[in-house]
Amino acid sequence: MKRRFLLAALAAAIGIFTIDGFVSQTGSVQAQNRTQERDLENTLYLDLEGGRVTIELRPDLAPNHVARIKELTREGFYDGIVFHRVIDGFMAQTGDPTGTGRGSSDKPDLDAEFSDANHGRGAVSMARAQSPNSANSQFFIVFDDASFLDGQYTVWGQVTDGMELVDKIKRGEGSSGAVTNPDKIIKMQVAADDQ
Repeated sequence: MKRRFLLAALAAAIGIFTIDGFVSQTGSVQAQNRTQERDLENTLYLDLEGGRVTIELRPDLAPNHVARIKELTREGFYDGIVFHRVIDGFMAQTGDPTGTGRGSSDKPDLDAEFSDANHGRGAVSMARAQSPNSANSQFFIVFDDASFLDGQYTVWGQVTDGMELVDKIKRGEGSSGAVTNPDKIIKMQVAADDQ
């Protein structure tokens, strides 16, 4: 009896309690589950021909860019869009509905949200024109270290799974990285919507 009381006290102290051998969740565990659910709101699934890439969104770094990416994703904007510019050892760029590198969505451009976030392998960052405040819908995924871009482009995400699939995206030619018969995004969705 004394041992059972001690076990019950220990279980209560770590946030669970037992009734007839069953474990039940308390508020702290339920709160953790809700946090995990909220994380789905800040996770993207980017489906390529070879499989699924998971991207963790970073609203702490770039709330307006994350909001734009989620808005366009939920509209289906990125589905079928090609990787029009891919430079080996550097990055794969997409998000242009014309496939030329000069197109964008019909939404207004975004003000820069530059940070000290590193443009390392798997970083997802917004493409832009000369003006710092010209990002719209195009983005790129970094293959290798591109820290020379830090503080000049808006990092809004990080690949957390499937980087080996990004590595297989068809490369372009020359210094421009323009791709002939480019690979495309099959589907992109916010993880919270994939139920």
